[in-house]
Amino acid sequence: MDEYHSSDTNALGFCLLPSELIQSILFSLALPEILRMKLVNKFLSYLISDQDFIRQCNLRSRSATWLFVYKKRWRRDAILHGFSDQSNRWFKICIEDLIKQVVFYPDEDIYLLTASGNIFLFASNSQKAVIAVNLVSKAVKKIPPCPLGPRGTSSWRRSGMKLVPESSDSGHFRFLFVELVGNSPVVFEYNSETEKWQCREAREGKGNFAGNDCMFLNAHNAPQESLVVAIGSEYIPPLILRPRFGNREQQASWVNVNDRRHVYGDGHVMIMRSRDQRRAKVLCSIEVWGISLRSGNWEYVSNVPSEIMEQIGKPYGVMIGCLEARNGRIRVVLMSNYEGSWDIIWLTYHQQSGVWNWVLLPDCKMKGANLAGITFSSGLSLT
Repeated sequence: MDEYHSSDTNALGFCLLPSELIQSILFSLALPEILRMKLVNKFLSYLISDQDFIRQCNLRSRSATWLFVYKKRWRRDAILHGFSDQSNRWFKICIEDLIKQVVFYPDEDIYLLTASGNIFLFASNSQKAVIAVNLVSKAVKKIPPCPLGPRGTSSWRRSGMKLVPESSDSGHFRFLFVELVGNSPVVFEYNSETEKWQCREAREGKGNFAGNDCMFLNAHNAPQESLVVAIGSEYIPPLILRPRFGNREQQASWVNVNDRRHVYGDGHVMIMRSRDQRRAKVLCSIEVWGISLRSGNWEYVSNVPSEIMEQIGKPYGVMIGCLEARNGRIRVVLMSNYEGSWDIIWLTYHQQSGVWNWVLLPDCKMKGANLAGITFSSGLSLT
């Protein structure tokens, strides 16, 4: 009883502060914390619902980049963990009650596909459906099956899909993915406003795409040659790119070797080289290459400095990665497991300055949990 009384007293004391000071304190919080404060009492709910506050808060929060890790303990809970580059701790978001609105099986396997803005897409394995969840409005819906029919979780590739929220606060979005149909790459696009799919076949040829005005979806990934589709204006057919490494000797050295792993995304590829150490591997180097809009081939961008590699080069048994390139920054996350313990590495490369940053992450407490998806996101807002 004393604990609840103390909590109420603290909330009352906080609300007696000048409004300008309260707003300043709220602006220093991450979005999940602001949403939690909205539930404290009517005064804070009114203050946070004010349109001027929402406008200023959205301007601040939309500049943040988030890393989301979805983990699930078998038959226990479904937790989404989020970490912002403007915060210093993980936020736990329970999505079990939201998912239950459309998934009625307690043992259903749900996987996080991608996220952008307030929208998160999950894939249901048994129902072979994609579920859209708006974490702020709490809206949940199943996306109608695409023209290819129902798809299991193994059919989705992170580098081959993109979620694009509408610029307005309508909550609508577009979901695009590319798939080979009869050996030809076809782009499938779902519009949540019309609730319809449309498809466009990519074509061979050259186009005048500006790097910031198009998105890249990978239809096929291979060390020797990838098949990437560049998507610009809706009035221009998607363009097929076949990036290769220009140096033949270098290209041949990356085929059929066990010490290198590739992670693709947004017209870039991250190449990780490891060495054997007893019954594990140790990360030795990380390079990033991007598609040259002049030649259409892979072009060297940068490698992680040795002083950072010395700190992140830990033993691992299994490793997966995620890569995004946006607004002049390339972000990569590596998630590795060694003897049941998970480790997460977040690196950011600033293309203009040529500087790498290592974002230090506290322990996500993943031990004993099943990893069910990882993704970068940006654009979280109060609306």
